Amino acid sequence: MSTLLAAQNRTRGLATAAPLHLLQTVKPVMPGIGLALAIAVAASLVGSFLPLVGAAVIAIVLGVVARQLIGLADRFAAGVRFSSRTILQMAIVLLGTGLSLKQVWTTGSSSLIVLLGTLIVGIPVMLAIGRLLGIDRTLVRLISVGTGICGASAIGALAPILAADDEVIAYAISTVFVFNISAVLLFPPIGHLLGLSQYGFGLWAGTAVNDTSSVVAAGYAFGAAAGAYAVTVKLTRTVLIVPVSLIFAAVAARERRSASRDAKYPVARVALPVFLLWFLLASLLNTLGIFGKLGGNPFPSLGTFLIVVALAGVGLSADMKAIARTGFRPIVLGATGWMILATMSLLLQYLTGLR
Repeated sequence: MSTLLAAQNRTRGLATAAPLHLLQTVKPVMPGIGLALAIAVAASLVGSFLPLVGAAVIAIVLGVVARQLIGLADRFAAGVRFSSRTILQMAIVLLGTGLSLKQVWTTGSSSLIVLLGTLIVGIPVMLAIGRLLGIDRTLVRLISVGTGICGASAIGALAPILAADDEVIAYAISTVFVFNISAVLLFPPIGHLLGLSQYGFGLWAGTAVNDTSSVVAAGYAFGAAAGAYAVTVKLTRTVLIVPVSLIFAAVAARERRSASRDAKYPVARVALPVFLLWFLLASLLNTLGIFGKLGGNPFPSLGTFLIVVALAGVGLSADMKAIARTGFRPIVLGATGWMILATMSLLLQYLTGLR
């Protein structure tokens, strides 16, 4: 009898502990999510009056302005970080519910020549320019891969392989962030000026803008079709983290062996982002008609709004003082690489007729 009572007490304890654990996990991120949500609602309202600008761009701008004017209290930090990363990934998965696998495959395969062309030219040229500018080798590599592939995600994947310290990682991310914001503001009007189609702009943004959040913001600022296309192109580009990281791992290992026979170096462990796999699963379910059986598919619209929430978090993450500490030369390198990618993408589109 006592054993039975003890078991029942343990069961009650587990039942009570589970909600408490969930509350303890969720509570720290709620203030920051609430702040990002408030900015997203305001951006959506303003965006309804300025459709050519769009809620996504407005959310980033409002977030940046709010961060510089009032700062970011510690209680908001975790939620802002959650918004700019996790909510963005959730939004992209929800966008996948509005696409079919055929669309994903067609978009990814047709953009591959532009993707590879920009990387094959862009990254080596940036590495060479970095050497000419006398920038730390590890920092040059992080900025080059961050600019060439997918911003902070690529930097995060490559940093342990290169044994980069925290300061160098922060400098690289800050440098790349400058051009994320610039792309969001400049790409859509330039795209209209160049007369790019929704398809052409989506391909340009997906191949030439580095961070996923900025690709999404720029794409949807130009148009819904451009945004959906840009997201798919960008996710195809994200896959290239794996081979590029492995190449740098081999180079770093050889350099360390040359420097010292006893030198230890990290083993390259690079994996695809999990949200990319969820995106493909969502597209598969839509291809099978699962969402159509629900009497309408609300998930893409929800995903579009969550993108605005995420981009508000991106804006709130902008620490201009940290960016200023990066210095002049890394900014020059980032600007040069950014312009090379943008120009190469447009040139390859023109040469291949993918416009």
